[in-house]
Order: sequence, then C-alpha cells, then structure tokens
Amino acid sequence: MKKINSYIDTVFTKQDALLEEVIALIEENGMPAISVSPSSGKLLTMLTTISGAKNVLEIGALGGYSGICLARGFGNEGTLTSLELDERYAKLAANNLAKAGFGDQVSYRTGPALQSLEKLEEEGQRFDFFFIDADKENYGNYLDACIRLAEPGALIVLDNVLARGSVADPEVEPKRYTAFMQTFNETVANHPQLESLLIPLGDGMTIARVKR
Repeated sequence: MKKINSYIDTVFTKQDALLEEVIALIEENGMPAISVSPSSGKLLTMLTTISGAKNVLEIGALGGYSGICLARGFGNEGTLTSLELDERYAKLAANNLAKAGFGDQVSYRTGPALQSLEKLEEEGQRFDFFFIDADKENYGNYLDACIRLAEPGALIVLDNVLARGSVADPEVEPKRYTAFMQTFNETVANHPQLESLLIPLGDGMTIARVKR
C-alpha cells in the first residue's frame, strides 16, 4: 500500500512549493505530520471542482494543507469554513491560506467541533461539500452533523478510513481506532441517506454523496 501510494504520488502529482512549505511549517511548529498525501490533496481539489462546490466545511484544519487543496477547487467563487480544536493550529492554517490567496474566503471556528457544528446548524448554515479529517472516534457524530447541514447532493469526504490498512488486514498492527473504523465503514456503506465508496488512496478516503 505504501509503495502504491508512493508510485501514485510520483506519477500523478507535481512538486508544489507552497504545499511543501506548509508541510515544513507544520514540522517547525511541532505539529503532527498527519496532512493528507499529495494525491489525496489533488483528489480533494478535483472533487471540489467537479462537484461545483461553493460552500465547503472542513473538520480538522491542522496547518492548512487540505484547506488549500479544497480552496483551489472552488477558486475565487467559493468559501471555506474550517473547524479546528487548537487555536494555534487554526492561526497557522489561516496564515497559509492567506499565502495561497484565499485569506478573504476562509473562516475558522476554534474549539470542540461538535459545538461548532451545533452552532452552524442553529444559524441555518448549509454546505455542499464536507471534508472530515479529525479525531476518528467522533467520525459518526461528525457524519450525522454534516448530513444535517448538507444541501441535497452534497459530497462528504472522510480521511484515514483504512487505519493504515488495519481495517482489512489482520496482520497489520491495529491503530487505537481500527475496530471503530471497521464498524464506521459498514455504517457509511449502508447508510440510507448516502451513496458511498471507499477509495484506497493515501490512508483511505471515503466519498459519500447525500441523496437528493
């Protein structure tokens, strides 16, 4: 799986000075190296573009790598709302989005994401694209909240759904959330409001469309 992803990254992605700078800044700031892979980032950009999304919600900003990929997909016509627990992470992400030219199109809400999601629902906000890449044990709660906030036909993309391959291969050392993710994947696959497919790119990305 690692070799396959390395091959895909090498063949299908080009060197990107801005995104490489983001990775370097994340490391310099002592933040975890858990940004999406280059190919996963490119997929986010393509999905945002193809879907025509204009109002994107991201759960888990980290240093802004995925935020830049999402914003590149909607160009100068969309907005990104990003939820991040750590205010320091959100500040770095905001700076990086500004460097990428999207400073006026992105807003950050810090604190527990479930509280922010509840507030967004109270405000009557609606989104046509979601990217979930945060604490895995809350994926079920995040998914439910996103469905409530979704426009008909919206896309919901979730990262790390393969848990380094441990959800499918018992010989791979399990992550702390492996068992949870196995159950969660079954839930998404059979959810009556979603049409979904898991793509084995990076650490696994599930793409789900909210049925109209």
